[in-house]
Formats: sequence, C-alpha cells, structure tokens
Amino acid sequence: MFVQIIAVGKLKEKYLVQGIAEYAKRLTPYVKFQVVEVPDEKAPETMSEAEVAQVRAREGERVLAHVKGDAHVIALEVGGELWSSEELAAALDKLGTYGTSHVVFVIGGSHGLADSVISRAQQRLSFGRMTLPHQLMRLVLTEQIYRAVKINRGEPYHK
Repeated sequence: MFVQIIAVGKLKEKYLVQGIAEYAKRLTPYVKFQVVEVPDEKAPETMSEAEVAQVRAREGERVLAHVKGDAHVIALEVGGELWSSEELAAALDKLGTYGTSHVVFVIGGSHGLADSVISRAQQRLSFGRMTLPHQLMRLVLTEQIYRAVKINRGEPYHK
C-alpha cells in the first residue's frame, strides 16, 4: 500500500519534522509512505471572503496536481466524519484489500481546503471539533496511520 499525505505549507518546526520522520521510519516495513508539501499562498493577514476563496483555490490547484487519478483521497476537514483509531485501521484495511492501494490524505493550509479538493475526496475525516494547527495535524495524522497499520497487523503498539 502507498500512503501519501499532501499538505499545504512548509513544515519549519524541527520537533514536528523529527516526529514525522520517526513515524515515517516506523512505517517503512509496512507501507510506502510519503509526505508532499505544496507551497502555501502568500496572503495578507486580513482578507475578504472572496480573497480567502482565491487563496484556497490556488492552494487546491497545487494539491490536486499531486493527486494521481486512481488515488483514494481522504480530506481532513473540521466537518468530516469522526473516526476512532480502529475505524481508521478498518478503512485502510478495506481500501488495501478491496479498493485501491494508493491512499492520499490531504491537509489544507491555514484557510482550509478548496472546494475542488473536497469534491475530489471520496471521504472527509475530522479529528474533532477542536482547532489544531495544520502543521501539528501532520504529526498527529502520521502517528494515527502508524497506529492503524499496527492494529491491522495485530501487533502491539509501542509508545
């Protein structure tokens, strides 16, 4: 299985980069794993709704340029479904067995995801009603993918 995270913006925080690298290393024996960063749109702090929509649209074009046609896309979005770790594991197992071997998780930038990305997604996933920085979400998602793989293999999860 090939699991990809496509995320808007460059991750600069060293502790987050190191955490993601650790889980990516742990995933290596089980799945092909890749994180793709697409540039975020430079924009002023205050914008109109129309300007925010334009920023999301440009970032969305960059994201979709990296999504292959046969990929199963799961968009991370506040309004998405709430899954437990076991439900994520079951979804990945089902996709790997009956669906596609290429799963793409998409994390938007600070203004969220473009409608075009949400439309392309087969599923929308939420990690809860709390707001988390999109940079931190990469680490949380990578850890959950690792946890899901361990659940599916029936192996203990080492903290």
